[in-house]
Amino acid sequence: MSTVFFGEVMLRLTPSKPQEQLIVAGPLSVDFAGAESNVASSLCRFGHRTEYVTKFPAHALGDAAMASLQKYGIGTSHILRGGERMGIYFIELGASIRPSRVIYDRAYSSISEITDNEFDWQSILAGQEWLFLGGITPALSEQCALESIKAARAAREMGVKVAFDLNFRRSLWQDASKAREYFSAIMHLADLVFANAGGLADVYEHSFDLNDPLDEAVNVGLFLHETFNVDAAITGRIHHSASKNTVMGTFLVDGKVSTSLPIEVDILDRLGTGDCFAAGILHGILKGWNADRTVDFANAAFALGHTFFGDQNWLNEREVEAAASGHQSGHIIR
Repeated sequence: MSTVFFGEVMLRLTPSKPQEQLIVAGPLSVDFAGAESNVASSLCRFGHRTEYVTKFPAHALGDAAMASLQKYGIGTSHILRGGERMGIYFIELGASIRPSRVIYDRAYSSISEITDNEFDWQSILAGQEWLFLGGITPALSEQCALESIKAARAAREMGVKVAFDLNFRRSLWQDASKAREYFSAIMHLADLVFANAGGLADVYEHSFDLNDPLDEAVNVGLFLHETFNVDAAITGRIHHSASKNTVMGTFLVDGKVSTSLPIEVDILDRLGTGDCFAAGILHGILKGWNADRTVDFANAAFALGHTFFGDQNWLNEREVEAAASGHQSGHIIR
């Protein structure tokens, strides 16, 4: 059995010099990434089977995007080809007091222009264990939102568990009330929800700010559990600067709270770190670990995600387990 992912994969363009501003950038480094594909690639690195569902244009960039998934071992048999363009995002990595910045160029991408009945979810989900959906895909078009709900409904009817990452992007939504409508429809069909206090507050206009990131995360998890009857995995962070954060994770299973120890980390690249956390939680669930071990592993993956450039994780289970066990000195391994 596999975990099935539905979402967009984009071109990631970043100034070749670390922390360089886009306004003065010369050459740009090119890669492919997307929230759902980041989680899928981590799960593959942790030893699990995954399948990806999306649509790529039928040209060389689409071929390259397909190859970028296949190099991790992500299954691509359900990917459609058609349309004219890949979505693009530009990343300007921050430093010290200057924050990172993301600029999206996603209009008219192949997946945003899908039509009804292009994906046969009964066939795609047959014999699978989990379906993973994200909050970014519904922002791309009304059909993408409806397709996400359709996939979640099919999964629920087929006994496939549904995980939803409430990753709200303000710049992609003109109206947060539409995000609330679509997200709520999906979460009522979900078994597990990933979130953070900021995104949930933006969508549901509910303040969770208790001046303590742990209390805040617990209240977010309880809100999700009580409102949607789901398990919840919550990331939290203390922002010291754009170059240093303290990160922590909270995992609620049947309303019971497990929390990780906080980890202070120097940041090379923040993009994709929440996806490392999500993959860590799913890994623990798929391995049958208890909630405490699962959230400790997920938070270590979350922290380690800040220590390399690029969205995707290449660390394996053993390397993340070492960090979760307290091996965080950075001493050379010989």
